[in-house]
Amino acid sequence: MADDSEEEAEEQGTCSTPSKAGAGGGQGKRGVFQRELRRMMYAFGDDPSPYQQSVEMMEELTIQYVTQLITSALEIGKPGKVQIEDIVFLLRKDRQKYARVRELLTMNEELKRARKAIEDLDAMPS
Repeated sequence: MADDSEEEAEEQGTCSTPSKAGAGGGQGKRGVFQRELRRMMYAFGDDPSPYQQSVEMMEELTIQYVTQLITSALEIGKPGKVQIEDIVFLLRKDRQKYARVRELLTMNEELKRARKAIEDLDAMPS
């Protein structure tokens, strides 16, 4: 199990451990999403402590989906780069996913503006 600093790095997306979720569909790295998946499964009506096999299956499906999505994004976009626009393009035909990604991007922009406004207020002399 990872220590606290590695867990924090994983949550922030800055983990120094190289990802093993390459062409093999994520077979090498397990347990990365289990805590979040357990919470999501409970939020969607599962038991507070779902079966480990259920969590592992959900994790495998999640990793396969994300790997496929990123691989497709790499094929349509700039070589070697995944951009947000590529992912939005791939999700355009799925109304629910497209609406959710647009909502999250809008929220992200609003948060950036709010942080900048707070920083500007803090920078002003009183």
